[in-house]
Amino acid sequence: MNFPEIFRRRRLPHWDVPGAVYFVTACLLDSIPAQGLLDLDQYRRKLLGRRPPTGLTAEEWKAHQWKLTFARADDWLDTRPACRDLADPRLAASVVESMAYFAGDRYDVYAFVVMPSHFHWVFRPIDSWVASLPPDESGSHPLRTPRERIMHSIKRHSGRRCNELRGTQGAFWQDESYDHCVFDVEELGRIIDYVEQNPVRAGLVRDSRDWAFSSAKYRLERAIAIDHPLGRWQ
Repeated sequence: MNFPEIFRRRRLPHWDVPGAVYFVTACLLDSIPAQGLLDLDQYRRKLLGRRPPTGLTAEEWKAHQWKLTFARADDWLDTRPACRDLADPRLAASVVESMAYFAGDRYDVYAFVVMPSHFHWVFRPIDSWVASLPPDESGSHPLRTPRERIMHSIKRHSGRRCNELRGTQGAFWQDESYDHCVFDVEELGRIIDYVEQNPVRAGLVRDSRDWAFSSAKYRLERAIAIDHPLGRWQ
C-alpha cells in the first residue's frame, strides 16, 4: 500500500513522510506530573502567540516550536517525573525486547534508550514492509500510517508485558507520542547523540556506554556509522 505525506494534530502535531526516519518519544501514562502538564500547556500557548523570528518561515517556526516544547517536556521527564516504573530493569528490558523483535523486518533502528519514565527511539519503516501493508479497516482510524502501526505494536506488546511483570492491568503508556521526521544525516547524528547521551544528562551514568538499555554501547563496539541501522542487536 502506498502512503501519502500526512500531517495531523491531536494534542501534539504528527507528520508522516514516506521514507522518513522518525525520532519518537513515548512516555509512561503518569510520567509528567500535573504541574508539568500545566507548565507545558502554558508554554505551548505562549509559543503559539509569538510571531516567527526574523529569518524563519512559518513552517520553520512550527518546527522550532516543536523542538522547544519537546525539550521542555524531556526536562520534566528526566528531572521531575511522577512515575519511574521503567527504573525496574525487568520492565526496561522488556521494552528493548519489543523494539528489537521486528528490527530488520518491519523497520531499521538507528538508536534507542529506555529511561525510567520514557523511551526515545530512532527508526525507519522498511519500504518493502510498508508496500505490503493492507488498508487499515478498523473503523476507529481513517488511516493508520506505518509509524503509527509500528508504535501501536511496540506500546501494546511492551505495555502488556510490563503489566504482567508488575501484576497490574490497564493503560501503561500515554496514548500520544512525540514524533519528529529526520531529514538529513547531520540532523540524524545530532539526534542519535541526544538519545544516547540522555542517561548522562539525567545524571544516571557518567558514560553513555554504561547504560544497559541503550544503543550506545552496541554502536561503539561495532563501529556503526550514524547513517546506518543497528541491525539485530540481540
